[in-house]
Amino acid sequence: AGYETFKDDSIHNNELTNVSKTTNEIEASRVPEEVPKMVAEKEIPEQKDKEIEEEIKAAQEKEQKIQDTNKQEEANTEEASSTGLTINHKVQKGETFLGIANRYNLSQSKLQKMNTDVMPDNLKIGVTTLKVKIQAMHTVGAGDVLRVVAQKYGVTKQAIMDANNKTKDFAARGEKLIIPIK
Repeated sequence: AGYETFKDDSIHNNELTNVSKTTNEIEASRVPEEVPKMVAEKEIPEQKDKEIEEEIKAAQEKEQKIQDTNKQEEANTEEASSTGLTINHKVQKGETFLGIANRYNLSQSKLQKMNTDVMPDNLKIGVTTLKVKIQAMHTVGAGDVLRVVAQKYGVTKQAIMDANNKTKDFAARGEKLIIPIK
């Protein structure tokens, strides 16, 4: 009573032999050529498991890439929001602190933090100048329409119209548009 080991003693790649070696006997037999084809055509559970594991791993890697991309986009959005551009807005007749904040898609508290020296209920028309954070200034080019410009910067067309005090959906070529933060 011993143990059994298997050894491949084939000389060429297309030759397949099966040698069974026990402590009592050695037996070599040639495997018919049809057998490997039959085995290859039939799914082997271990191979199927490996294929499934590889598919799962590929799906997990793809999901991770998507999550990493989303995190990067969020970071870029936050960076754009925190860096952006700062412009000066001179208070016009009929404007309020809250109205100006809304116009530039800012919270009232964020606008207040940017203008600590200004009292929100003490705005003077034509005198008070507020620092306002925006995403960008866009120069209208040939064929630019507000809807497409809005999509480019990830804001609504209405937000661009509000920031630029527009009542009509029109921008002239060469006009500089204020793009509010997201």
